[in-house]
Amino acid sequence: MTNIPLIICGAFYALLCVFSIVTGVLYASGKRKLNPVELSQEFVDKMKDPEEQAAFARKMGRATIFVGILQGVSAAAFFLRHSPVLYWIALGFTVFSLGSVAVKLRGKVGVFQVSKCVSYLAVLVVLLLASSRVEFFG
Repeated sequence: MTNIPLIICGAFYALLCVFSIVTGVLYASGKRKLNPVELSQEFVDKMKDPEEQAAFARKMGRATIFVGILQGVSAAAFFLRHSPVLYWIALGFTVFSLGSVAVKLRGKVGVFQVSKCVSYLAVLVVLLLASSRVEFFG
């Protein structure tokens, strides 16, 4: 039997995986500058030097590529529901993502921030509900 919420969450993480890896490569290669929408205002105010911004963007790019890989593993967890290890990686990554959004975007409230939080909360609920289902650990 198909579990539509798990498939939707898997597709969500698969899409994020591709987006994060592409974005990470753009940051790491210096082809993309920091996006103030993705950072706290406090951080944006502190980092005024263009060279410092470029160095941070490259470092952030490498981290974003790694996050993209974890999102791919999380997508696999949803599509391969029989793997408890992948499930726990997806659960841990989702909790980490919620915390990351809360820290990175504190003080900013807008559609972007709210939609990220709502999306990760929805994935977390699906993960927690799925953990009680036999098919996830079957």
